[in-house]
Amino acid sequence: MSAAPHPAPRGTLYLVPAPLDFGCDTQADLAAALPDGTLRAAASLTRWICENAKSTRAYLKRVDAVHPLAAPLQAQHITELPRAVHKKGDHGGAGHVAFDARPLLAEALAGHDIGLVSEAGMPAVADPGASVVRAAHDLGLRVVPLVGPVSLLLALAASGLNGQGFAFTGYLPQDGGERAHRIRELESLALKQGQTQLFIETPYRNAALWQALLQTLQPNTRLAIASGLTLQTARTDSRLVRQWRQQNEAPDNRTPAVFLIGR
Repeated sequence: MSAAPHPAPRGTLYLVPAPLDFGCDTQADLAAALPDGTLRAAASLTRWICENAKSTRAYLKRVDAVHPLAAPLQAQHITELPRAVHKKGDHGGAGHVAFDARPLLAEALAGHDIGLVSEAGMPAVADPGASVVRAAHDLGLRVVPLVGPVSLLLALAASGLNGQGFAFTGYLPQDGGERAHRIRELESLALKQGQTQLFIETPYRNAALWQALLQTLQPNTRLAIASGLTLQTARTDSRLVRQWRQQNEAPDNRTPAVFLIGR
Protein backbone atom coordinates (compact mmCIF):
# COMPACT_ATOMS: atom_id res chain seq x y z
CA MET A 1 0.00 0.00 0.00
CA SER A 2 1.57 3.27 -1.12
CA ALA A 3 1.90 6.16 1.28
CA ALA A 4 -0.38 9.14 0.81
CA PRO A 5 1.36 11.97 -1.03
CA HIS A 6 2.55 14.85 1.08
CA PRO A 7 0.78 18.15 0.38
CA ALA A 8 2.85 20.63 -1.58
CA PRO A 9 4.58 23.16 0.70
CA ARG A 10 3.00 26.57 0.81
CA GLY A 11 4.79 29.88 0.75
CA THR A 12 4.97 32.42 3.54
CA LEU A 13 3.67 35.99 3.53
CA TYR A 14 6.39 38.29 4.89
CA LEU A 15 5.40 41.75 6.10
CA VAL A 16 8.41 43.81 5.05
CA PRO A 17 8.85 47.24 6.66
CA ALA A 18 10.27 50.07 4.58
CA PRO A 19 12.28 53.11 5.72
CA LEU A 20 10.33 56.15 6.86
CA ASP A 21 11.93 58.57 4.40
CA PHE A 22 9.41 58.28 1.55
CA GLY A 23 8.87 61.75 0.12
CA CYS A 24 11.63 63.31 2.24
CA ASP A 25 14.44 65.45 0.89
CA THR A 26 17.05 63.05 2.31
CA GLN A 27 17.20 59.29 2.80
CA ALA A 28 17.97 57.32 5.92
CA ASP A 29 20.94 54.99 6.09
CA LEU A 30 19.15 51.73 5.24
CA ALA A 31 21.53 49.58 7.25
CA ALA A 32 20.91 51.76 10.30
CA ALA A 33 17.13 52.05 9.87
CA LEU A 34 16.41 48.33 9.36
CA PRO A 35 17.93 45.22 10.96
CA ASP A 36 20.23 43.13 8.80
CA GLY A 37 17.92 40.14 9.13
CA THR A 38 15.06 42.13 7.62
CA LEU A 39 17.20 43.29 4.72
CA ARG A 40 18.41 39.74 4.06
CA ALA A 41 14.84 38.46 4.06
CA ALA A 42 13.76 41.22 1.67
CA ALA A 43 16.68 40.42 -0.66
CA SER A 44 15.64 36.76 -0.78
CA LEU A 45 12.12 37.49 -2.08
CA THR A 46 11.16 37.75 -5.73
CA ARG A 47 7.39 38.22 -5.45
CA TRP A 48 5.75 41.31 -3.98
CA ILE A 49 2.38 42.83 -3.19
CA CYS A 50 2.75 46.55 -2.69
CA GLU A 51 1.17 49.96 -2.35
CA ASN A 52 3.18 51.43 -5.21
CA ALA A 53 5.35 49.54 -7.72
CA LYS A 54 7.66 52.48 -8.45
CA SER A 55 8.54 53.09 -4.80
CA THR A 56 8.91 49.34 -4.24
CA ARG A 57 11.49 49.11 -7.03
CA ALA A 58 13.34 52.09 -5.55
CA TYR A 59 13.36 50.37 -2.15
CA LEU A 60 14.61 47.08 -3.61
CA LYS A 61 17.40 48.96 -5.39
CA ARG A 62 18.51 50.25 -1.98
CA VAL A 63 18.28 46.73 -0.50
CA ASP A 64 20.38 45.40 -3.38
CA ALA A 65 23.18 47.79 -2.41
CA VAL A 66 23.33 46.08 1.01
CA HIS A 67 22.46 42.47 0.09
CA PRO A 68 22.23 41.27 -3.53
CA LEU A 69 18.68 40.52 -4.64
CA ALA A 70 17.75 36.90 -5.39
CA ALA A 71 16.58 38.04 -8.83
CA PRO A 72 17.42 41.15 -10.86
CA LEU A 73 15.13 44.11 -10.33
CA GLN A 74 13.63 43.62 -13.80
CA ALA A 75 12.73 40.02 -12.93
CA GLN A 76 10.95 40.81 -9.65
CA HIS A 77 7.21 40.06 -9.75
CA ILE A 78 5.50 43.16 -8.30
CA THR A 79 1.72 43.48 -7.96
CA GLU A 80 0.07 46.69 -6.81
CA LEU A 81 -2.98 46.73 -4.55
CA PRO A 82 -5.97 48.33 -6.30
CA ARG A 83 -6.17 52.09 -5.91
CA ALA A 84 -9.61 51.76 -4.29
CA VAL A 85 -7.96 49.92 -1.39
CA HIS A 86 -5.79 52.99 -0.76
CA LYS A 87 -8.72 55.41 -0.84
CA LYS A 88 -11.47 53.38 0.87
CA GLY A 89 -9.46 51.08 3.09
CA ASP A 90 -9.16 47.30 3.30
CA HIS A 91 -12.11 46.51 5.51
CA GLY A 92 -15.13 47.78 3.63
CA GLY A 93 -15.95 50.62 5.99
CA ALA A 94 -18.54 53.31 5.29
CA GLY A 95 -20.68 51.02 3.18
CA HIS A 96 -17.89 49.74 0.92
CA VAL A 97 -17.42 46.05 0.23
CA ALA A 98 -14.31 44.57 1.89
CA PHE A 99 -11.52 43.83 -0.58
CA ASP A 100 -10.90 40.12 -1.26
CA ALA A 101 -7.12 39.75 -1.58
CA ARG A 102 -7.05 35.97 -1.85
CA PRO A 103 -6.37 35.97 -5.64
CA LEU A 104 -3.18 37.96 -5.00
CA LEU A 105 -1.81 35.07 -2.95
CA ALA A 106 -2.12 32.35 -5.61
CA GLU A 107 1.65 32.04 -5.91
CA ALA A 108 1.98 31.53 -2.16
CA LEU A 109 -0.43 28.61 -2.45
CA ALA A 110 1.91 27.25 -5.14
CA GLY A 111 4.85 27.37 -2.74
CA HIS A 112 6.41 30.78 -3.35
CA ASP A 113 7.16 33.24 -0.56
CA ILE A 114 5.64 36.71 -1.02
CA GLY A 115 6.58 40.05 0.50
CA LEU A 116 4.01 42.69 1.42
CA VAL A 117 5.43 46.22 1.47
CA SER A 118 4.09 49.77 1.69
CA GLU A 119 5.74 53.09 0.86
CA ALA A 120 6.96 53.67 4.42
CA GLY A 121 6.96 51.79 7.69
CA MET A 122 5.09 48.58 8.44
CA PRO A 123 2.49 47.50 5.88
CA ALA A 124 -1.07 47.17 7.20
CA VAL A 125 -0.36 49.66 10.03
CA ALA A 126 -1.60 53.13 9.01
CA ASP A 127 -1.11 51.84 5.46
CA PRO A 128 -2.87 49.44 3.07
CA GLY A 129 -2.30 45.71 3.38
CA ALA A 130 -4.57 44.39 6.13
CA SER A 131 -6.76 42.68 3.51
CA VAL A 132 -3.73 40.73 2.25
CA VAL A 133 -2.83 39.60 5.77
CA ARG A 134 -6.43 38.64 6.46
CA ALA A 135 -6.58 36.65 3.21
CA ALA A 136 -3.34 34.85 4.09
CA HIS A 137 -4.84 33.70 7.39
CA ASP A 138 -8.04 32.59 5.65
CA LEU A 139 -5.95 30.52 3.21
CA GLY A 140 -3.91 28.93 5.99
CA LEU A 141 -0.66 30.63 4.99
CA ARG A 142 2.09 31.47 7.45
CA VAL A 143 2.39 35.20 8.16
CA VAL A 144 5.71 36.59 9.40
CA PRO A 145 6.11 40.28 10.34
CA LEU A 146 9.72 41.42 9.98
CA VAL A 147 11.30 43.92 12.36
CA GLY A 148 11.54 47.54 11.25
CA PRO A 149 10.50 51.13 11.98
CA VAL A 150 6.86 51.92 12.81
CA SER A 151 6.42 55.68 12.97
CA LEU A 152 3.42 55.59 15.30
CA LEU A 153 5.22 53.63 18.01
CA LEU A 154 8.45 55.60 17.66
CA ALA A 155 6.48 58.83 18.01
CA LEU A 156 4.52 57.54 20.99
CA ALA A 157 7.62 56.33 22.81
CA ALA A 158 9.34 59.69 22.30
CA SER A 159 6.34 61.83 23.28
CA GLY A 160 6.19 61.24 27.02
CA LEU A 161 2.44 60.63 26.67
CA ASN A 162 0.54 57.58 27.92
CA GLY A 163 1.91 54.48 26.20
CA GLN A 164 -0.40 52.11 28.10
CA GLY A 165 -3.57 53.40 26.49
CA PHE A 166 -3.57 55.02 23.05
CA ALA A 167 -5.47 55.16 19.76
CA PHE A 168 -4.51 55.93 16.19
CA THR A 169 -7.26 57.89 14.43
CA GLY A 170 -5.79 58.28 10.94
CA TYR A 171 -6.44 61.57 9.16
CA LEU A 172 -8.55 64.43 10.51
CA PRO A 173 -11.22 66.12 8.33
CA GLN A 174 -9.98 68.78 5.92
CA ASP A 175 -12.97 71.08 6.40
CA GLY A 176 -12.07 73.65 9.06
CA GLY A 177 -15.25 73.31 11.11
CA GLU A 178 -15.32 69.53 10.99
CA ARG A 179 -11.62 69.37 11.84
CA ALA A 180 -12.04 71.60 14.91
CA HIS A 181 -14.96 69.46 16.09
CA ARG A 182 -12.89 66.30 15.68
CA ILE A 183 -9.93 67.83 17.53
CA ARG A 184 -12.20 68.64 20.48
CA GLU A 185 -13.55 65.08 20.46
CA LEU A 186 -10.06 63.59 20.56
CA GLU A 187 -8.95 66.04 23.23
CA SER A 188 -11.91 65.02 25.39
CA LEU A 189 -10.93 61.36 25.10
CA ALA A 190 -7.32 62.17 25.91
CA LEU A 191 -8.13 64.28 28.96
CA LYS A 192 -11.00 62.26 30.43
CA GLN A 193 -9.71 58.75 29.76
CA GLY A 194 -5.99 59.37 29.62
CA GLN A 195 -5.88 57.77 26.16
CA THR A 196 -3.20 59.28 23.96
CA GLN A 197 -4.56 60.21 20.52
CA LEU A 198 -2.30 59.86 17.48
CA PHE A 199 -3.05 61.10 13.96
CA ILE A 200 -1.25 62.02 10.76
CA GLU A 201 -1.64 64.37 7.83
CA THR A 202 -0.46 64.60 4.25
CA PRO A 203 2.81 66.55 4.62
CA TYR A 204 1.75 69.55 2.52
CA ARG A 205 -1.08 70.16 5.03
CA ASN A 206 1.12 69.84 8.14
CA ALA A 207 1.25 73.56 8.87
CA ALA A 208 -2.52 74.03 8.45
CA LEU A 209 -3.25 71.18 10.86
CA TRP A 210 -0.71 72.55 13.33
CA GLN A 211 -2.37 75.96 13.40
CA ALA A 212 -5.78 74.32 13.88
CA LEU A 213 -4.42 72.36 16.84
CA LEU A 214 -2.97 75.47 18.52
CA GLN A 215 -6.21 77.41 17.98
CA THR A 216 -8.54 74.62 19.15
CA LEU A 217 -6.85 72.73 21.98
CA GLN A 218 -6.98 73.84 25.62
CA PRO A 219 -3.86 75.59 26.99
CA ASN A 220 -2.87 72.76 29.37
CA THR A 221 -3.32 69.91 26.91
CA ARG A 222 -0.02 68.31 25.93
CA LEU A 223 0.71 68.34 22.21
CA ALA A 224 3.58 66.40 20.66
CA ILE A 225 4.94 66.12 17.16
CA ALA A 226 7.45 63.69 15.67
CA SER A 227 8.73 64.30 12.14
CA GLY A 228 11.45 62.92 9.92
CA LEU A 229 11.83 59.88 12.17
CA THR A 230 15.05 57.83 11.62
CA LEU A 231 16.58 60.72 9.63
CA GLN A 232 19.47 62.87 10.81
CA THR A 233 17.01 65.79 10.84
CA ALA A 234 14.45 63.96 13.00
CA ARG A 235 12.48 66.16 15.37
CA THR A 236 10.41 65.14 18.40
CA ASP A 237 8.95 67.77 20.72
CA SER A 238 6.29 67.52 23.45
CA ARG A 239 4.93 70.62 25.21
CA LEU A 240 1.77 72.10 26.67
CA VAL A 241 -0.30 73.99 24.11
CA ARG A 242 0.23 77.28 25.96
CA GLN A 243 3.99 76.73 25.64
CA TRP A 244 3.69 76.01 21.93
CA ARG A 245 1.68 79.23 21.50
CA GLN A 246 4.48 81.27 23.05
CA GLN A 247 7.00 79.91 20.57
CA ASN A 248 5.10 78.57 17.58
CA GLU A 249 7.44 76.29 15.61
CA ALA A 250 5.20 74.99 12.86
CA PRO A 251 6.27 71.79 11.05
CA ASP A 252 7.35 72.11 7.45
CA ASN A 253 5.14 70.99 4.59
CA ARG A 254 7.58 68.42 3.19
CA THR A 255 8.35 65.98 6.02
CA PRO A 256 5.97 63.23 7.20
CA ALA A 257 4.89 63.82 10.80
CA VAL A 258 2.91 62.14 13.58
CA PHE A 259 0.81 64.34 15.86
CA LEU A 260 -0.15 63.32 19.41
CA ILE A 261 -2.35 64.86 22.11
CA GLY A 262 -2.73 63.76 25.70
CA ARG A 263 -2.13 64.78 29.28
